[in-house]
Amino acid sequence: PKTDIVFLKVHKSASSTVMNILFRFGETHNLTFAFPRGGGYQLYYPHHFLARFVQGFSPLSPRRFNILCHHMRFLQPEVQKVVPSSAVYFSILRNPVQLMESSFAYYKGASAFSRVRSLEEFLSQPYRYYSPASGDRHYARNLITFDFGFNPDAEASPERVQLMLKAIEASFDLLLISEYFDESMVLLKEVLCWDLDSVVSFPLNSRDSSTKSPLPDSVVEKLKAWNRLDWEIYTHFNRTFWERIERDIGRERMGREVRALRQRQAELARTCLQGPGSVAPKDIKDSSLRPLQYGKARILGYNLKQGLDGELERTCRRLVTPELQYSSLLYKKQFPPPPP
Repeated sequence: PKTDIVFLKVHKSASSTVMNILFRFGETHNLTFAFPRGGGYQLYYPHHFLARFVQGFSPLSPRRFNILCHHMRFLQPEVQKVVPSSAVYFSILRNPVQLMESSFAYYKGASAFSRVRSLEEFLSQPYRYYSPASGDRHYARNLITFDFGFNPDAEASPERVQLMLKAIEASFDLLLISEYFDESMVLLKEVLCWDLDSVVSFPLNSRDSSTKSPLPDSVVEKLKAWNRLDWEIYTHFNRTFWERIERDIGRERMGREVRALRQRQAELARTCLQGPGSVAPKDIKDSSLRPLQYGKARILGYNLKQGLDGELERTCRRLVTPELQYSSLLYKKQFPPPPP
């Protein structure tokens, strides 16, 4: 199994669920994480990543970390200073239309969104509300482009798009697609030589459907145009994703693997969870399993069954521990506070 990994955690793209998979694998195999300095949750995002943002990094000592997976704005030469040269680089993308709808709900306080009632209103005159100079502009335009380290306000000329796609292909071994999450996990498991249980997960940081609303076609087209760079990245890598599945796995075996993954997830859900699945924040009984609530989104969580035995309780708890709590726990393990 490969143990040196860089995961570019693109916002609002099922990346918290992927992060949970990496946290569990790293914890099980005693791997080290490139944590933000001082134990924060983001690597000084939205600044471009620098090696010195990592706790325990020193230019004088060649210490390398196994897994880099916290939110960052990608800058490969700096990333290479903190992970081994053998590291596998991957990320996950989401359709920019749904991504922006989610971003609007989640980052409603962002300067571009704070004065509008709806996404339609914003898109009717985006430049009335959006300023390329504002520090949080990336939440409102080409968020994927931004997270990969590029300029979200650049013009989408064919030449620029080609350069961007080539740069991403040169840096990343694998780009997954969140709309095909189970297929993505099977592909990830193949590339990393992991077993099935390592990529099993329950959806984390997902929104209650009551806060989602379908978008009219006219809005969808405007969203694609406004996020044109993201749209180019997404459509390109959605295509190469399926080409890779055809080439490396084949549709038939992929079908079998996905069924096995879903069966295992259903089995774990029956073993671990109270009730049919995720619940509203107010219904989560164990406060340590309550995810951070943010913006206008209602982030769902889980209740564990009572009376699970030691090892099983631990496995189940890890599967549903929200990102911030899990990150803190692993940070304390890797950098134990000095005894009083």
